[in-house]
Amino acid sequence: MKRINEYKKLFNVEPHTDLRELKTTYRNLVKEWHPDKFQSDDEKALEAELKSRQIIDGYHFLVSISPETKAANEVEYNTITAESGIADYKLKGQMLEISFMDGSTYEYFGVSQNIFTRFINADKQLRFAKRNIFNSYLYRKSKKATEAA
Repeated sequence: MKRINEYKKLFNVEPHTDLRELKTTYRNLVKEWHPDKFQSDDEKALEAELKSRQIIDGYHFLVSISPETKAANEVEYNTITAESGIADYKLKGQMLEISFMDGSTYEYFGVSQNIFTRFINADKQLRFAKRNIFNSYLYRKSKKATEAA
């Protein structure tokens, strides 16, 4: 959740911000912080390089969790969560990463240790996840899964 809030603050995202506004903000930030704007011996050059990476990562992350992206991929997501079994899972902080049998991986944000413990102790993990995780938490398709495909 910290990562989400950090990126939303960077892009000044509000609940009603759509992808078009996000893209405009992204382009303006990239123009402002592009490393080529600074001389290599300038102390701001290194800061600009780090900031531009953060801007790019933030943009891709915010696009992946946006309502428009979720709506466009809803059919695929519902098919995967209904028909594909769980291959692997791991909790990192409050981010639960679930890999499915079809090779796709999704990240769920804000999952507490209590929910994770109940998930791993459930007799039928897929059924527990369907009822308590899949549509209850903010999620996105993992970047790792799209790179591996």
